[in-house]
Amino acid sequence: MRAAFFDLDKTVIAKASMAAFGRPLYRGGLINRRLIARALVSQIIYLHLGASEQKLARMRESILTLTLGWDQQQIREIVRESLEDTVEPIIYAEALDLIEAHRAAGHKVYLVSASPEEIVEPLAEHLGVDGCIASRTVVDEEGRYAGEMEFYSYGPFKAEAIRALAEREGIDLDESSAYSDSYTDLPMLETVGHPVAVNPDRVLAKVARERDWEVMQFTKPVRLRDRVSVPSLPLTATAAGITAAATVGALVAWRFARRAHA
Repeated sequence: MRAAFFDLDKTVIAKASMAAFGRPLYRGGLINRRLIARALVSQIIYLHLGASEQKLARMRESILTLTLGWDQQQIREIVRESLEDTVEPIIYAEALDLIEAHRAAGHKVYLVSASPEEIVEPLAEHLGVDGCIASRTVVDEEGRYAGEMEFYSYGPFKAEAIRALAEREGIDLDESSAYSDSYTDLPMLETVGHPVAVNPDRVLAKVARERDWEVMQFTKPVRLRDRVSVPSLPLTATAAGITAAATVGALVAWRFARRAHA
């Protein structure tokens, strides 16, 4: 069985997912306007310069400190209630095309992100993928964040989680794909036989050139609702959609076969 593993920020969505939920968290009374402004500045830096290990470590510690005592269930509810308005408009059309193509080819599809599971899980369900790997925070007996990380889905830990998932699900990683924008995801990209650099930062772009990895540029955010078929479409239109999906799936299969014989 083959699978495709997608990083989230700057690969599937056009913004940092944590920053994207700044306003819903503000409306929920959890953060103030100053923190929203700081999140926007951090997002601009991340989008243009990438995120180094040091930056990500500081962000992780800041988030753990900020969220100490927050109610986990409240966060889940805020994310689910605001998902459509917050994340849907910033999903890359190119990522959706790839996800649909992999699914049409019979591949499993997973989101793999350092963002917390409270954000990644609902988005994975919204996209209709097979599952996700995400960071988990320690929660106390009252269901509140304890300010510690149970599992940090980052760097080599992403790769370890992917290998464990592959063993459980019978996935052939040599025949699978991974997509990411950041050099911090090199362990994840190296885990599969078909790594792809998407909107790569400078370091990952250099590695991709040296190793002759495929490079893609995603530039077109689109609302998911604009791509979902309306249930009342005539049978002929539905059949055409199925044919199109099958065609895309065949193209993906051809692409893999071509690489295998290269």
